[in-house]
Amino acid sequence: MEPNDFQILDGDLSADRLALYMTSDAIAVDTETMGLLPLRDRLCLVQLCDGGDRVTVVRIQQGQTTAPNLKQLMEAPHSTKIFHFARFDITTLRHHLGIIVQPLFCTKIASKLVRTYAPRHGLKDLIQEVVGVELDKSSQSSDWGNAANLSEKQLRYAANDVRYLIEARAKLIMMLEREGRLALAEECFHCLPTFAQLDLLQYQNLFEH
Repeated sequence: MEPNDFQILDGDLSADRLALYMTSDAIAVDTETMGLLPLRDRLCLVQLCDGGDRVTVVRIQQGQTTAPNLKQLMEAPHSTKIFHFARFDITTLRHHLGIIVQPLFCTKIASKLVRTYAPRHGLKDLIQEVVGVELDKSSQSSDWGNAANLSEKQLRYAANDVRYLIEARAKLIMMLEREGRLALAEECFHCLPTFAQLDLLQYQNLFEH
C-alpha cells in the first residue's frame, strides 16, 4: 500500500510541508546515512510521516550544515518526534544539521522495556508484531549517498521505515501503561540528548566501573 501523500524534497522541508507537519502532535522520523559513525559518515536522507500517512523524504546535500524548516519542526515543543533507535538518529541530526531534537519517543527503548518476552527488538520484528505489517528490509544496506538516483525500491524502503511508527508508539504506550513502565520509558527518552552529546565527544563506557 502506498502512502496517502509522498514527496521528495531537496535540502529541507518546503514551507507548505512544514506548515502541514506543524499541526501534528506526533511525527515519525528516520535517517539514512553512509554508515553508522556520525562523525565519519554523512547524512543522506531524512524521512518523516504524520498521522495522515503523509511521507516526505528530504535529500540532504553533501556538505550541507543547515535545514531551517526541518530544525523548526524537530525542535517544536508541541510535537513528539518518534524514532526507532533514536540515539543514532538524534546524534546524526545534531552533528550534521545542528538540530537538538525534542521531545522524542524511541520505539526500540520502549520495546526493550515492555516486550521482555521477545528476543528481538529490531524495527521489522516490532512492526510485524504490534502493527501486523511485514517490512521489506532488503534495501537496508544501500548507497544512500547517490540520492539523486535512488531506485523506487530504495525510496519505498525509506518511506516504510517511518510509516508505521506512530501506530507502533500508540500500541507500545498501551503496553507500557499496563505494565507500569511508561514513566520509566519517559525518563529514558529525556536522557537521550545527553547520550547523543557524549557519543559526539566519543566517550565510551562512561557509566561502567
